Amino acid sequence: MAWTEKDIPDLSGRTAVVTGANGGLGYQTALALAGAGAHVVLAARDPGKTTAAVARIAERYPAASLGVVPLDLGDLSVVSTAASKVLAAHEQVDLLVNNAGVMAMPQRTTVDGFEMQLGVDHLGHWAFTAHLLPALLKAPAARVVTVTSTARFRSQGLDPADPHMRENYGAWSSYARAKMANYHFGLGLQQQFERARVRAASLIAHPGLTNTDLQPRSVREGGAGWLGAFFETMTARSGMTPLEGARPQLRAATDPPAKGGELYAPQFGTHGPAVKRPILRRFNLQKQIDVLWQVSERETGIPLEVAVPEPGAPRS
Repeated sequence: MAWTEKDIPDLSGRTAVVTGANGGLGYQTALALAGAGAHVVLAARDPGKTTAAVARIAERYPAASLGVVPLDLGDLSVVSTAASKVLAAHEQVDLLVNNAGVMAMPQRTTVDGFEMQLGVDHLGHWAFTAHLLPALLKAPAARVVTVTSTARFRSQGLDPADPHMRENYGAWSSYARAKMANYHFGLGLQQQFERARVRAASLIAHPGLTNTDLQPRSVREGGAGWLGAFFETMTARSGMTPLEGARPQLRAATDPPAKGGELYAPQFGTHGPAVKRPILRRFNLQKQIDVLWQVSERETGIPLEVAVPEPGAPRS
């Protein structure tokens, strides 16, 4: 039988943080985790939408345990403040779902001067994850799930000489590069966990062709062009529902047999039940992961490295 949110085990006593949790895939993820008993922190930018999302979850699950943290991934100072609030309230974080993102925007920069899609989709999540590492590592078996896209196949990774595409910007090529950064980040973080011999796990998920507000918003912003309008029409007519699209990240976050370094996605690429998919080791994968780490640390000024234990030390 196909895996669904009904297969999520009891998550009582677990703390989950979901970025972009006030709509689309993030909302469905927060809703399902709350329904399974987790305390869910909705980390999102728009306070009105977040308040409405909390009310809808509470209406569906009156006993739901919910928290809210304002999070703007396009501003590293806000990211740091949001993470500090999570750490102050929770000694450990069991699940982190890096879900939020923007798509096919006109050329813009974040508060910190990063190209907007790379800044929000990747660098903001890099910083948020790095800040939350102490709480993640205190959990018995934390999982970090980073959401990518099939659009990543249009990119080979970051150009370290011009990571913000100042010389040759394209709305869709920038999006593809940002989603490839998510992919490389998920794999690289798992390497960090394995090297440090910790029980935390990093997994990747992509939702396939899903009908959310992401496509219409990209068209409204004006950067997606005719391709965005076509994509919006296609997803509206044949895309999966937000719940169906959220199942890969939910499975990656909660399915007991899932392991670090795995990718969960629709079985048929754009549609289908959430299944484990192969990691394609092409485009000099390890080199691209190394470049991502170097560029991300350089641009944010935030290192992300899990301490390696002394020889002979027990696995934590």
